[in-house]
Amino acid sequence: MIQKNVSIVIICGTLLATLCTSCNAGRFYDETYSETARLELGNVQKEICEGMSQDQVAMNLGSPNIVTADKDKKETWIYDKIATEVRQSGSCGLILFCQTGADYVSRRDVSQKTLTVVIKFDADRKVESVSYHSSKF
Repeated sequence: MIQKNVSIVIICGTLLATLCTSCNAGRFYDETYSETARLELGNVQKEICEGMSQDQVAMNLGSPNIVTADKDKKETWIYDKIATEVRQSGSCGLILFCQTGADYVSRRDVSQKTLTVVIKFDADRKVESVSYHSSKF
């Protein structure tokens, strides 16, 4: 009987640990990938301006994808984002199949958006210039 109770406690503990790990995994994902949500054209246009420090830029946009430095040790940060949007529309397959014996018809639209932001810093690590390119196809 005691051995059975110990087994139940171990199983319950394992399940509880798994649930806590799952909650933490979701929080980790949100904290890690929320910075990509901040990289939007409107945010770049509104929040990034000449004279800002590197810390301020990082707080607004997150970490850059690429960092380079020229011979004078002036840094350039490059943010590059590609997003794929998939929209699917169609009729309800089960009802259509039951009525006609045919599979359902659906339409799938796929589009991609890109945003490339290039931020050049001066010798004092302040924003010297900001340029960007956005496209959708």
